[in-house]
Amino acid sequence: MGSALDKLTIKGFKSIKSIEDFELKNLNVLIGGNGAGKSNFIDFFRLLRAMMELSLPGLKNASLQSFIKDGGGINNFLFNGPKVTEEIEIETHFENGGYRFELAPTLDENVIINEEEIYYKKNQLVDWWKMGGGYDKSEVVKQKGWQGVIEGRSESYYIYKAINSWRIYHFHDTGKHAPMRRSEIVEDCDFLRFDAANIAPFLLRLRDEMPASYSEIIETIRLVTPFFDDFILKPSKEEKVRLSWKQKGSDYPMRPHLFSDGTLRFICLATALLQPEPPTTMIIDEPELGLHPYAIEILAELIEAASKKTQVIVSTQSPPLIDYFNPENIIIVVRDNGESQFKRLNTEELAHWLDEYSLGDLWRKNVIAGGPVHE
Repeated sequence: MGSALDKLTIKGFKSIKSIEDFELKNLNVLIGGNGAGKSNFIDFFRLLRAMMELSLPGLKNASLQSFIKDGGGINNFLFNGPKVTEEIEIETHFENGGYRFELAPTLDENVIINEEEIYYKKNQLVDWWKMGGGYDKSEVVKQKGWQGVIEGRSESYYIYKAINSWRIYHFHDTGKHAPMRRSEIVEDCDFLRFDAANIAPFLLRLRDEMPASYSEIIETIRLVTPFFDDFILKPSKEEKVRLSWKQKGSDYPMRPHLFSDGTLRFICLATALLQPEPPTTMIIDEPELGLHPYAIEILAELIEAASKKTQVIVSTQSPPLIDYFNPENIIIVVRDNGESQFKRLNTEELAHWLDEYSLGDLWRKNVIAGGPVHE
């Protein structure tokens, strides 16, 4: 089992000039105007996955170098460019471990890793171990299979396992050619992929092995889509399965392309948030897109419930969605002089406002910062 992220420091990454020892809770909802830096915060998690050479959207070869090249080169990742920022500094802490490193540009706009360090706490002792620097691939990846003193595993194994347990979900692409509308091999069912490309085999496994969880997902979908009855998850001769379904009062099989974009997006969200074995940290970017107001209410309940079992980080631009959360769950992201700044709301500071207004109202009225800022 991995570990949720407790605290992080980011310096010089995209619009994030400096955020130090920022604490994350079980539920973290980022709000802010377009371009404030919410997406850059989520990209930080993509960077970490690239460091571990884990699957990333849009990249054939998941690696740090591929991630940087896909983003236009390291200069595009440095706060205000290489003349202002010489390197990116990252430090993370999660339960019993920590990972920190620096990324510096090369002359050909690639990147090298400097000052890579890890620790894995045993008997309450924290001792950072310097792994070196000046290379293009993380030593954690190279050493995760080494023998060690902690249950026979190396410290790198536990750092890798923690980061591997964090998952980013992005269900924006629900077009007619979206992966979630197509067939996928039955064997691709161990975990839900970032774009729900394997949602059909994943649900098939839940139906056969964890029927109570599957039933909970079905009942939740019916709350938002009353005409929906159940999925028809029948593998083909090629051992592929797609998200066919039937509506109430009929046994005629309906194909995935007959789901509206909003319905399909909610199905993916419900599956992710109700999965019985969730990742230790779940990051979801703008889950409210295309949803009916009633669906947003159900979505908020799902997010709140999921945060009781795992860490949830959500980025949103929806005032109605934040109405359902407590102020301490909300992180305001604003941009000041080109720099993204992050601040968690304080319940006591807003107490006199919340007697008459909701959080969404206060955001609309700009009592809570987070709208467009003219620099």
